[in-house]
Amino acid sequence: MDHISSIINYLFEIIRSLGYFGIMLGLMVEVIPSEIVLAYGGFLVSSGHINFFGAVVFGTIGGVLAQLFIYWIGRYGGRPVLDKYGKYILIKKSHVDHAEAWFNKYGTGVIFTARFIPVVRHAISIPAGLARMNVWRFIILTTLAIIPWSVLFIYLGMLLGDKWEQIDEVAAPYIKPILLVALALLIIYFVIKWIVAKNKKGSV
Repeated sequence: MDHISSIINYLFEIIRSLGYFGIMLGLMVEVIPSEIVLAYGGFLVSSGHINFFGAVVFGTIGGVLAQLFIYWIGRYGGRPVLDKYGKYILIKKSHVDHAEAWFNKYGTGVIFTARFIPVVRHAISIPAGLARMNVWRFIILTTLAIIPWSVLFIYLGMLLGDKWEQIDEVAAPYIKPILLVALALLIIYFVIKWIVAKNKKGSV
């Protein structure tokens, strides 16, 4: 455990030394959960190492690139590769199963709303790749979801300062409203999709 802690501390030192690029790389590698990397980015803002806007920009870029990498694995590697190596990018087989079920049920629009849902938020890029979803549509929807997520955790990390490691406790009250909004958006999307399909069927 001490060995793992020393590795994590070393990674944080790298993030600190690289500043904006450190945040971006920390999110791309995904050895550490994105919420923690972003909260640490907020701490760097509070200590004057970087500014808030730059942290959000590079945090968003890193988050999108990380998901794009998973998308490409799904598109060109398929389930066998993901089932075998997914654990190395913090994705379990059960996560893939849940994400695939969501994607098959709700379609490409779920790429946005699922980013705010626990369990499926990281794995949802996989079925998008498996289904060969249009890559630009994937990037746009992913970016729109990652921006508010980055803003939230960087802001909370900034408020916490050197207590940024308490991010899970502080973020908890915000996650439930975000989850409810995401579910509401998902329902609206599903209703619109149903209405469009019904109109198309009626016009035939």
